[in-house]
Amino acid sequence: MRESYLVAARSAVDLLGDPAVAAAWDKPSALTEFSVAGLAGHLAHQLVRVESVLGRRPEEAQEPVSLLEHYSMSPWVQAGLDHESNIGIRRGGEAAAAEGPVALAARTGELLERLRAALPTEPADSVVSLPWAGWSLLLDDFLLTRLIELVVHSDDLAASVGVETPELPSEVVAPVVDLLARLAVHRHGATAVIRTLSRAERAPATISAF
Repeated sequence: MRESYLVAARSAVDLLGDPAVAAAWDKPSALTEFSVAGLAGHLAHQLVRVESVLGRRPEEAQEPVSLLEHYSMSPWVQAGLDHESNIGIRRGGEAAAAEGPVALAARTGELLERLRAALPTEPADSVVSLPWAGWSLLLDDFLLTRLIELVVHSDDLAASVGVETPELPSEVVAPVVDLLARLAVHRHGATAVIRTLSRAERAPATISAF
């Protein structure tokens, strides 16, 4: 999981440095209510979050919850765009991008190098505290949540600026698809997911994981 996360993070840093991102910086993005700048800042924040939890003291961590519990307890998952949690996410993206595209790409690239050095030194069973959430996760589970964010928002950003979505290897994509499928089943039920994947004529309107 750690190597998969770093591969996706490298791809995201490269995308942030694409001239097309800078050219569209102040335009609306493909993601509702996000500007391109705010979306880029949110994408970069998936590296900031990881460094922030690695810097916390181990004794702050609680018994880790499961990934399904994590998403079930996170208010943004099923909240509307005007919910305070989603407003806060958008504001955070804009704040992260305030110095402009060149500075954001450079800063995120430097952060990636620090994470390349730090992640391999973490114990296999490392648990991290998420102070913004109020609970803890296994480090590798937390990295999977960030991996999803990197993959999904890289597609959003690429679509926003008119470039191809970065191609990622199967070791990056497979765990993302697996967890999104599990979350979709948890939210909509197995029958809805099975019908969507196998019977278009009986598929529900959506099986979105979020």
